[in-house]
Amino acid sequence: MRMNTLLRSLQTLKELERPVILSISPGTEVTPALAENITQHVDMYRITGDDWDSWKDVRPHFDVARSFADANKITGLRGRSWPDLDMLPFGRLTDAGVNQGPHRSTNLTFDEQLTQMVLWSMAKSPLMYGGDLRHLNDDTFDLITHPTLLKINHHTKNNMEFGYIHSERTSERNEHSGRSDLTNNGGTVLGLATCNDKNTGGWHSSSKDHICRGFGIQNDNASFCMSKAKLLPTSDGVTMSGVEDQAKFHLVGIDTNDGCLDASVSPMFSTCEQHSKQVWELTENGQLKSSYSGLCATMKSSKEGESETTGARAWTATGDKGEIYLAFFNLDTASRKIAVRVPDLEKVAGQKLARKHLCTCTEVWSGKSRSLMKGDISEVVSAHGSILFEIQC
Repeated sequence: MRMNTLLRSLQTLKELERPVILSISPGTEVTPALAENITQHVDMYRITGDDWDSWKDVRPHFDVARSFADANKITGLRGRSWPDLDMLPFGRLTDAGVNQGPHRSTNLTFDEQLTQMVLWSMAKSPLMYGGDLRHLNDDTFDLITHPTLLKINHHTKNNMEFGYIHSERTSERNEHSGRSDLTNNGGTVLGLATCNDKNTGGWHSSSKDHICRGFGIQNDNASFCMSKAKLLPTSDGVTMSGVEDQAKFHLVGIDTNDGCLDASVSPMFSTCEQHSKQVWELTENGQLKSSYSGLCATMKSSKEGESETTGARAWTATGDKGEIYLAFFNLDTASRKIAVRVPDLEKVAGQKLARKHLCTCTEVWSGKSRSLMKGDISEVVSAHGSILFEIQC
């Protein structure tokens, strides 16, 4: 939508005698910089591709939500415009492109639904239910109406990803996941970021069939390359013209059997399939851009990318009565023990938390109290699961 068209639509809505929520879908092209121009005119705006009931769809939202939080776009201009992570695909659903149903239950596990609901709440995304409300079971109803999650979504500030975490695996990875991290490539790690990130440049075509990026390790220069593969027709409703077909491609690792580069998780390699999550294009700015998520590939040293490959994330937020909310997310396929040091959390909270009998820490799901005096907050989190703490002083 062009800006002049948007402004005309806004003027028409203002002339109505009833309030109207204006939501637009800039799609995967939206960036925090683009949001600067539209937040004062709309109530919410989509910042991701379609989110269906697959962990591969949920996972990229962590990177997008972090980028908009870092750009201070979580609350929008004057708190009236909200980055929209898309609907919650819970309960009874149909399939993409099928105009009948619902005929099946969500493919997300309950842990994955809980994780998605917590992230959407911490990121203050509009909460829209994507399932059939006529067939709503008790577990799903309790999840989407959880009072603490709704309070976080409606009445918190300073919502952000918290980087000072420690984690380690407590169980083996699910070997049936069919995916592998792109990590042991000369000490480098691939990741995803919004395309205005300075780390997304440097990709180039070294030959007709190779896409490469240079990097430095221990004062030596090297290159990491992938091979272009024939572009398969996508099965998820994404159509491309003949010109676009020539500019976009699948990418496979050289000397590996890991399949195609997949933008849905970190990114990673997975079995090549007919889906736009594996479609990439090389931009004029030297960026490797995902056609589905609109994010661009980055490359870092293993040390720099360590926090992105551990599978652990954390978010914090401050309530309107001074409460501190801390959420742990395990993006790994194995259980992980995740921990934060109380002194690190105090830096974000701006107050002393380890005060005997003055501050309480409660794990929201179980209602159990935790002591802040021992110096850390830790919990074993199941694969694709989440834990939420509320601290009150």
